Amino acid sequence: MTEEKKLTAREWMPAIDPSQIAIVLVNTSHPGNIGAAARAMKNMGLNQLILVDPEDFPSGAATARAAWAVDVLENARVVSTLEEAVADCGLIIGTSARSRKLPWPMLDPESCAERVLGEHKTNKVAIVFGREDSGLNNEELQLCHYHVQVPTSPECPSLNLSAAVMVISYELSRRARFVADAVKAPEDEFWDQERATAEENERFFTHLERVMIAIRFHDPDNPRQLMQRMRRLFGRIRIDVMEMNILRGVLSNIEWHIKHRDERREPPRGASIEEIEEALDDSLDHGSEASADQQ
Repeated sequence: MTEEKKLTAREWMPAIDPSQIAIVLVNTSHPGNIGAAARAMKNMGLNQLILVDPEDFPSGAATARAAWAVDVLENARVVSTLEEAVADCGLIIGTSARSRKLPWPMLDPESCAERVLGEHKTNKVAIVFGREDSGLNNEELQLCHYHVQVPTSPECPSLNLSAAVMVISYELSRRARFVADAVKAPEDEFWDQERATAEENERFFTHLERVMIAIRFHDPDNPRQLMQRMRRLFGRIRIDVMEMNILRGVLSNIEWHIKHRDERREPPRGASIEEIEEALDDSLDHGSEASADQQ
């Protein structure tokens, strides 16, 4: 009697490319939770683990709790910040156990799985889990395009970290295995350009804030919730790389006109963002030299 061939994770769940989906754990305090989360991931066919500033890793406790998922721990990427962890991701989903003052697009585990499966072949995806005692802070949640919340009993609403990872991972594997069209993205998700990555988005928000301050629309000493609302707006739109280049070009041209308003000079027509910024830097240098000569 021949021995039955054991399926690989890819064969068991062919609709998912696990190299495109990362589970990100932020500032985990208990190494056993890291190991248990790794085991939950491998149970469901996932293997990309990113640890942001863990308090104790590597650890024998993590290895012991991982059981047959030690390889997930050994291949885990350890980084200092969440920004670094998600820099190359086009879709970022953060887990949130409670509502925030500023509402964010919210998913349940099933709709989270649907969105991840619909996009992960063209955009790297990060699903982010926060600290055991306090979850993700507001700044970290604002890096995410969506928040996902696991419905729990009001009598015991808090989930263990590895349990939360298991719930989300299970929904991914369940939908991938049992929904025949899971690999097909909705028609409006077919797009001619890649989505902007987290790193590109952060450069844009830095640029946007600088310009809004320059035109006196934004007061950094009394910011209210302006930048959070701008993040929510553009996160909901999910701009692509071409749209990002257009927006950055508009901002660079605004900066040009601000700095040259007295001279009535026009920016180089058709110039790239980099060329405009280089010309701006040159003009500032020349202005500084002229001021020094007058003194």
